[in-house]
Amino acid sequence: ASAKFLGQIIGGTGIALFLYFIPEWDRTLTVPFVKDFTLDLGLFYIPFVVIVIVSTSNAVNLTDGLDGLAIGCLIMAAGAFTIITYVTGHAVFSKYLNIPFVAEAGELAVACAALVGAGAGFLWFNAYPANVFMGDTGSLSLGGCLGAIAIFVKQELVLLIVGGVFVWEALSVILQVTSFKLRGKRIFKCSPYHIHLQMCGWPESKITIRLWIVAFILALVGLSTLKLR
Repeated sequence: ASAKFLGQIIGGTGIALFLYFIPEWDRTLTVPFVKDFTLDLGLFYIPFVVIVIVSTSNAVNLTDGLDGLAIGCLIMAAGAFTIITYVTGHAVFSKYLNIPFVAEAGELAVACAALVGAGAGFLWFNAYPANVFMGDTGSLSLGGCLGAIAIFVKQELVLLIVGGVFVWEALSVILQVTSFKLRGKRIFKCSPYHIHLQMCGWPESKITIRLWIVAFILALVGLSTLKLR
């Protein structure tokens, strides 16, 4: 675990330093649903980028516990960011939507679309009962990729909405561990949350499909932040 965590920090720090030392790079944080408000992070931008990448990488990894669950939710998130990256890199659309314009960010739409296509192909064989599995190699890298894309298009907080299932899965682990260490009591029967549902008697396929539905709704909510400002 320490080796994986160190690797994530090194990768995140590399991206953070690369962006920070680009003179024209915007180091402000855009807040969804709020018009004409940005927060200048200054030097804190470096640890902020590392936190986003490391947390997203691990959140996807924690979600990868049931057949098709992580990749299905990632397809929804990547699909939403396909649209977000395209409009962010389009001068006319970004101005109309009042979102930060990032030159050539539209090229990332190709990467996001590739994630959707590759994810759909993988899901064909990863759906219950799964014949192939992504493991840490897939979940950690895909999560880190999604986090990096959100950073490149200045929509880090939108990622919290679009990737809400990943956020909740990671948060359930944090809450469980914190509660057990401080109070000696568990909040859930087990964490991450999808394991809790499974221990409550929910069939695996039911858990997966319902969390897909939640991920789809959250993707739509995330896209709505582009206009509702």
